Amino acid sequence: MTHSLAGTFLVSTPQMPDPRFEEHVIYICAHNEEGAMGVAINQPNPAFSLAEILRSANLPVPEGSLPPVYIGGPVELESAFILYLRDYAAQYRLDISKTVSLTRETKVLEDIAMGRGPQQYLFILGYTGWGPGQLEHELMANGWLSVPANDDIIFHQPDEFKWKAAAMQYGIDIATYEDVIGNA
Repeated sequence: MTHSLAGTFLVSTPQMPDPRFEEHVIYICAHNEEGAMGVAINQPNPAFSLAEILRSANLPVPEGSLPPVYIGGPVELESAFILYLRDYAAQYRLDISKTVSLTRETKVLEDIAMGRGPQQYLFILGYTGWGPGQLEHELMANGWLSVPANDDIIFHQPDEFKWKAAAMQYGIDIATYEDVIGNA
């Protein structure tokens, strides 16, 4: 393996053969010789609400609006993750970049319920995973475009614009991407 893609975005291209990933932006959290793991950052699911999740965990629901619940991918949909800016320090976390971490620690959810959790976060169910070499194969087949991640896109861009914005920050109009790629 040449280098880790952890901390980058994978932007699905119009050539993505798997319809489950159409117009997805995946934030890669881990990538090594054993495979890769990431979470979709632009796929909120209105069937779930963070208020309901907090209530089901017997936690108070904080005042004000709560962020949506995202579907991070098709793997382990019963597993919850919190992707957050590191102005908050969870004890058990995966530091993805200098500014963003991922945790499954329930104390973070408790802190969110009490109004003392991370200021910027996404609550995510499930993840996207690849076995050894699988992601590299999908990249070679032009199913994904790999671009550096941008915290502003993760936490501040409206979900419906994240797909185009992730590619456009590098001058790529992802909607017309298929018209310009080719193999030599």
